[in-house]
Amino acid sequence: MPDPVPPTASIRDNRRQAWRRHEDKQLLQRERELEAARRTCDVLFQHTNVERIIETALRTALEVLNADGGSVLLADPDTKQLVFRCSLGKRPVLPGTAMPWNEGIAGAVFQSGKPEVVADARQDRRHYGHFDEKSGYESHDMIVCPLKRWEGEPVGVLEVLNKRDGRLQEDALPVLTIVSAFTAAAIEQARLFQDARFAEVVRLMGDISHDIKNMLMPVVCGAGLLRSELNDLLSNPGKLDAKQTTATRDMCNEVIAILLCDAGRIEERVREIADCVKGLSAPPVFAPCKVADVVEGVLKPLRVVAEEKKVTLKSENLDALPTLIADDRRLYNAFYNLVNNAIPEVPPGGSVTVSGRMDPGGSSVLLSVVDTGRGMPPKVRDSLFTARAISRKPGGTGLGTKIVKDVVDAHGGRITVESREGVGTTFLIRLPLHPPGASSC
Repeated sequence: MPDPVPPTASIRDNRRQAWRRHEDKQLLQRERELEAARRTCDVLFQHTNVERIIETALRTALEVLNADGGSVLLADPDTKQLVFRCSLGKRPVLPGTAMPWNEGIAGAVFQSGKPEVVADARQDRRHYGHFDEKSGYESHDMIVCPLKRWEGEPVGVLEVLNKRDGRLQEDALPVLTIVSAFTAAAIEQARLFQDARFAEVVRLMGDISHDIKNMLMPVVCGAGLLRSELNDLLSNPGKLDAKQTTATRDMCNEVIAILLCDAGRIEERVREIADCVKGLSAPPVFAPCKVADVVEGVLKPLRVVAEEKKVTLKSENLDALPTLIADDRRLYNAFYNLVNNAIPEVPPGGSVTVSGRMDPGGSSVLLSVVDTGRGMPPKVRDSLFTARAISRKPGGTGLGTKIVKDVVDAHGGRITVESREGVGTTFLIRLPLHPPGASSC
């Protein structure tokens, strides 16, 4: 018979085995934590929508912990409530359902900022059983973690309920803490993105409203002309000869055509408000473009405004320019802003002239908008094309030239300005025949 194993050796072997089991368990736990962190990073930061982040985080937590259900509640500081934003399981709580943020286990965790493992929620006096009663779902074991980064105040809580193969215990806490921390960071990032997006929408809507205000000027002036002609016609019925009647009819038809054209462009700009809310500003739509046609489309409605102020609008040498690849709608907005802003600065008898020539290198066109107005002081001139642009017009925002700069930049061009007080102002725009990034048209 073999010699019996000394008792001390057997005890050592048992201890080694127990230690190995403990190490294996710890290693498995670390692997679960790393897997939770990896999966959370992979999925959460792909999204910028808070609702999708919350649902993704909750599904990840339930899968990693093999739990039956759970919820994410976010704090509403105005009402001092925790609001269910996502609930998963057999009988989920409806999104938007709220509870006081200082009640229930969720409220306690939110207030303390510390996670809690609860062996049996039904035996915990803090348990907010209203939702169990309403849904028929029984909460047993649960873990509730504050949704917060490793530092800072909680923005809500994440709760996981009823482990399928046993009970949720302390060893699951590190995994859920990782998921909660990454979720809180992702929510904060998404909110910052949405705030920035909203700010961009506001900026774009400011640009659009500025353009609409400018486009309404010919409409207002044209309506005034029509009213004047109709008043003359109605006050002297039967006294107009054929020549006067023809002239009146032609003038009215021309004004009506201008009004219809401007109404269409205003409709386009209003549509951009919806587009920018849905997806911010759309990229330029490049196509073959004749600068002469764009500028004539600008000058035609603005002549109604200019003639009222006894200012002449002219174009020179534009027909000789080659076709360039451009977004004609955006070019229209740019020239409209420059000419429309110049008209009030020009005294009666003065002019605003748009002219063009080829760059000596042959790859760009040089376009200028020259007025014989009062010019700009250096402080105003130097602020142009920036967010701090200064307007000298009553109620002006200074946005006009910033909008022009955005259009020129979108075409890969460059704009400069020269101005002398008492002499006038010249805007010089260089546009490439084929802007960078534009596909062949």
